[in-house]
Amino acid sequence: MICLKEKNLLETFENLYHKYNRREYVSPDPLQFLYSYENFSDIEIVGIIASSLAYGNVKTILKSIDKILCLMNNPTEYVKRTSLKQMKKDFKDFKHRFTTGEEISNLLYSVKTIYDSHGSMHELFLKIFNEKNNSQSITETVEIFFGKFFKGCPTLIPDPHKGSACKRIHLFLRWMIRKDNVDLGLWDKIEPSALIIPLDTHMLKISKLIKLTTRNNGSLKTAYEITENFKKLNPKDPVKYDFVLTRFGIRKMPIDFISKK
Repeated sequence: MICLKEKNLLETFENLYHKYNRREYVSPDPLQFLYSYENFSDIEIVGIIASSLAYGNVKTILKSIDKILCLMNNPTEYVKRTSLKQMKKDFKDFKHRFTTGEEISNLLYSVKTIYDSHGSMHELFLKIFNEKNNSQSITETVEIFFGKFFKGCPTLIPDPHKGSACKRIHLFLRWMIRKDNVDLGLWDKIEPSALIIPLDTHMLKISKLIKLTTRNNGSLKTAYEITENFKKLNPKDPVKYDFVLTRFGIRKMPIDFISKK
């Protein structure tokens, strides 16, 4: 057991990263679905589906994502060639907690309109990002990109104006922007330094234990505070340790790198 009072925190995180940042530790996680695809647009589409449904029981999440992907067969072809009317027909019986088939249809149709007008989600996001000169914070880009271009899916796309940490959005961005053994890094024109921690209950619990925050709520302000403290350790890649630190809760592993002393 590592006592954080005796060991350098960065060294502790790096040791955990080299030990656990491997694909063998991904499952059960929505990210696992992205590894089945090689086409850029397929990965984008599967990524936005998987991250948007990443709330609730993990077994239910995986089951819901799998159901959608089976109905789509080929994600890119489905999105580009299917009308909104047909989408709603295909997903009329779909249900994931608070999310309806209509919302899934609206999400996919939003992606379709982006592909029709900009070629990819990456190109549109990058355009907004560059226009806002958001080299230090991605928040304004997120608000415009998801607020303006994704309509009719409130349980899938949270509203940052309401104080939400937007965990699922920032999870999607982590997958797309960072590149290592786990994250895919398709969006390679945006630096990882701009990312915000995807704050969930697992990350909040860990962050409080290692004193990255004293806040008790999973708000956007808390996500900012935790991210800023990670930046003190790793300015170029503040969400580098998100995957390994959340493994302890997702895989129900003991948090044995923190001394109880």
